[in-house]
Amino acid sequence: MESPPPPPQRLLPLVVVFFFVAALPAAAHEATSSLHPVVLVPGNTCGQLDARLTDEYEPPTPGCRGGVRKQGQRGWWFRLWENFTALQEDPALWPCYADQLRLVYDPVAADYRNMPGVYTRVVSFGSTRGFRSDDPARKDVCMERLVEALEEEGYTEGENLFGAPYDFRYAPAAPGLPSGVFSDFTSSFRRLVERASERNGGKPVILVTHSLGGLFAMVFLDRSPLPWRRRYVRHFVMLCLGVGGSPLNMWPLAAASIPSSSSSSLVSSVLTYGNRSFASMFSLLPSPAVYGDTPLVITRDKNYSADDMPEFLSAAGFSDDEVALYRTRALPVTLDLRAPLVPMTSINGVGVPTIDKLVFWDGNFSAKPQVVNGDGDGQINLDTVLALERLIGDDPDQGYFKSILIPNTTHKGVISDELALKRVVSEILGANSIN
Repeated sequence: MESPPPPPQRLLPLVVVFFFVAALPAAAHEATSSLHPVVLVPGNTCGQLDARLTDEYEPPTPGCRGGVRKQGQRGWWFRLWENFTALQEDPALWPCYADQLRLVYDPVAADYRNMPGVYTRVVSFGSTRGFRSDDPARKDVCMERLVEALEEEGYTEGENLFGAPYDFRYAPAAPGLPSGVFSDFTSSFRRLVERASERNGGKPVILVTHSLGGLFAMVFLDRSPLPWRRRYVRHFVMLCLGVGGSPLNMWPLAAASIPSSSSSSLVSSVLTYGNRSFASMFSLLPSPAVYGDTPLVITRDKNYSADDMPEFLSAAGFSDDEVALYRTRALPVTLDLRAPLVPMTSINGVGVPTIDKLVFWDGNFSAKPQVVNGDGDGQINLDTVLALERLIGDDPDQGYFKSILIPNTTHKGVISDELALKRVVSEILGANSIN
């Protein structure tokens, strides 16, 4: 029988803490047996994907028939994302890579799915191995250093440390609309949290998210019954995310194509953040609730604000049907974000130039824009972090909430820079003792 949920906590005043080395708490080294289990939810593109091709798949070139792993055969599973080694060895595989990652929208099912003949699965759900990469540069991006730091504090993979990678191409849809892959993720996520608690004597779980993983977790919590949240979630630590998206995310969507001579990093960006077929491409666009009619994209003839997002997408070459998907599936999720009603700590970097506005003066969205920078972590604007503080801190039912701003720290630096990482780990350990 489940134990009854704890009574709602008294609302604490909003606390904004600036990080200094001398401010690190001294406590936090509790015995391993007293640690609450931790489930990590990584950021965008950090989930590894395997794929399998069937005869139904029609490749763009004959060389793609075996998948990204050229030696593969149809019916065999191979690593689709992120296959850094294969793509470095044979850049000719890029068209295969892009095509096999594509999604299509099925109007009959009213949902997204893979290309015909392409089957995918998330690698190692439940384990942090599911978001480790063979690209050394990705070690700083996908929570690997955070995993190592937690293991140094007594956490052990599979015992009290777990991972919840997801297929980053998909996204939550507005309530009432089909979103099969996200629904499958939330079901698996719920079972993982419950099993992590049961494996650790019934202790509720500390959820730790980075970037887009925070959006997935916020929607998951909002759509979970409140008694379940208060029974199974000890604390929610959200890293590097506000509410309201970012003007930065309008840039890759504006570019319809890139030249074949582009660097692999730019190609990677277009295949992921800028892939127009992904359901998640709209998820972190600037929200009208935060940015309103403030000009975000500037041209000689017309400026575009968050209020004008449908017009911007049309000008950038999206079809009427694609713009309708933004209006009906993605925008309602952005506008309906709410406090999770579990104890929460938000940690964000600030003091880094972060795009506030994009200037395409001649109206050529394929050209490199001039940028106007504001404050943030290089990806997430301070404006959206302050909006998060208002959203969470102003909810009388929220209870404990703390917002921490780490000066001069980038989006990935929060989970990789030594001093910032110490602060993050300190907050996770501290969540074991917060009542």
